[in-house]
Amino acid sequence: MRIAVACSRVRLEEKLILAALRDRDAEAVRLDPRELLLRVGGGAPELSGIDAVLLRCISHSRAFYLSRWLEHLGVPTVNPHRVVATCGDKFLTSVALAGAGVPQPRTALAFSRGTALAALEELGYPAVLKPLVGSWGRLLARVNDRDAAEAILEHKETLGGYIHSLFYAQEYVEKPGRDIRVMVAGDRLVYAVYRESGHWITNTARGGVATPCPVTPELERLSLAAARAVGGGLLAIDLLETRDGKLLVNEVNHTPEFHGAMQATDVDVPGAIADHVIRVAEEARCCGRA
Repeated sequence: MRIAVACSRVRLEEKLILAALRDRDAEAVRLDPRELLLRVGGGAPELSGIDAVLLRCISHSRAFYLSRWLEHLGVPTVNPHRVVATCGDKFLTSVALAGAGVPQPRTALAFSRGTALAALEELGYPAVLKPLVGSWGRLLARVNDRDAAEAILEHKETLGGYIHSLFYAQEYVEKPGRDIRVMVAGDRLVYAVYRESGHWITNTARGGVATPCPVTPELERLSLAAARAVGGGLLAIDLLETRDGKLLVNEVNHTPEFHGAMQATDVDVPGAIADHVIRVAEEARCCGRA
């Protein structure tokens, strides 16, 4: 079994994944997307003998095009292109969750400042504005009133560019100083942790601290339903707890980071990732796709 890990930077997480693959007698190799030429209709010597590729690209655009190109070549990827495409766009994720009946915060997308203001008024203040593409809690804004909304929307329009010209708005959910991060691999919930912070943004990249979270039947059911809604695979799912105890799915991420979770759980996360990728490669072999 020969598995490639596609990443431009080899961080601690990638080192642990490569080691876990080798511990399972897989030949694990690093594939640097910056050195690849994505020839349309042509082969790629770098992929000779590769049974599957685990995408660990920090850049969504690289993961997006690389997954589609590998699909074109018949190389299985974790995650598949359709999952990367859906999870890499917050609105597409919201639509997929809604189609599957998965509870989530009320959400709207607007194409103009006036319509965005109307959406925020409808959602009620405070509300949240997010970029359609992005991670690590960057460029999020809690909008507390109409004056703030007008200022932020004007700034986004002035900045220009694709990322600022689409206004993705969600209701603000008053959470108990934390959210829940879950990792799913196929039909298995790998771990669940709280991400706690005194700030309303609880991402560990923004200073949130991971602590153990018990896996309840409802948490497991909802996490697996969210994973199926976007196409399944190896996914990180963020959930919010409402004041009345309900769970809402906030986001689904196609390249799970787990350095924070390792401090709060004794689960072998790199091993679970390696097992999932190997299983995907084995299934592809059985079906004659690799």
